Amino acid sequence: MHAVTIVDGVLQWLEHPDPEPGRGEVLVSVAAAGVNAADLLQLRGLYPAPAGSPADIPGLEFAGEVVGSGPGAGRFAVGDRVMSICGGGGQAQLVAVPESSLLRVPKGIPWFEAGGFPEAFSTAHDALFSQAHLRAGERVLISGAAGGVGSAAVQLAHAAGATVVASVRSVSHHGQVGSLGADLVIEPGQVADHGPYDVSLELVGAPGVTAALPLLAIGGRIIVIGVGAGAKFELNLLALMGSRATIGGSTLRSRSEDDKAAVAHAVEEHVVPLLASGSVAVPVAHQLPMAVAAEAYERFAAGGKFGKIVLVNR
Repeated sequence: MHAVTIVDGVLQWLEHPDPEPGRGEVLVSVAAAGVNAADLLQLRGLYPAPAGSPADIPGLEFAGEVVGSGPGAGRFAVGDRVMSICGGGGQAQLVAVPESSLLRVPKGIPWFEAGGFPEAFSTAHDALFSQAHLRAGERVLISGAAGGVGSAAVQLAHAAGATVVASVRSVSHHGQVGSLGADLVIEPGQVADHGPYDVSLELVGAPGVTAALPLLAIGGRIIVIGVGAGAKFELNLLALMGSRATIGGSTLRSRSEDDKAAVAHAVEEHVVPLLASGSVAVPVAHQLPMAVAAEAYERFAAGGKFGKIVLVNR
């Protein structure tokens, strides 16, 4: 097979041995794979792949057809359309992953959309509901709402009956984010004008936490899932105490196989039906051939996009 490969900090499209599915694993012919911030960090040597994942092949999500399975895997048959998060290796022609992490691609969903679904929607659903325990009627602030995870979070929070305040730096994307279900789309500097917030989903980093903390309702929760704007800040414990607030964080990549299976089960039960019905969708800013992944990474790094950048094999 060929795969996007990191060689001395540069991406190349190189040949590799075909992966062999182990016990409980499924081999998938990849049709599409999303690009995520973690991929750029891995390219820069700042986010190494977890044990058991290819060290030089990035890609945290993919969609494609089942072409084989290892011992003990029997839930999916050859030809089934599936999608999944993975520890790495998704940006390739073939990938082997635990069967427990796979989701079925609903009928009618194109490959490029399925390839950009698993990481964004799994991350958003886990952060909003498993970590922040968002409930109907609550007010949630979502930063970086024009990106892949942000746009997923807006849709999921809206579907759950929350009031959604979406923070988007680029005014040109405000209308698009509003169409996803945000009740109010604002610029980052306007966050203080529209609180208090029961939940703040922080995708940008430390400055967003600093801004949101004094704006929390009693019992408010901040969940950090992105630190592109910085990972450190000075914490005012009096503000934390005064609102009886909690600050947490979440990542998916380093979790155990069992934890990832639990996340997949929750997404399968609560989110995939929304995708199938058209209640949520995957906004795709660009789709490019996987062989020119370097161009896709450059577009991602440039910022200013609405939705996902997806690499396609077919």
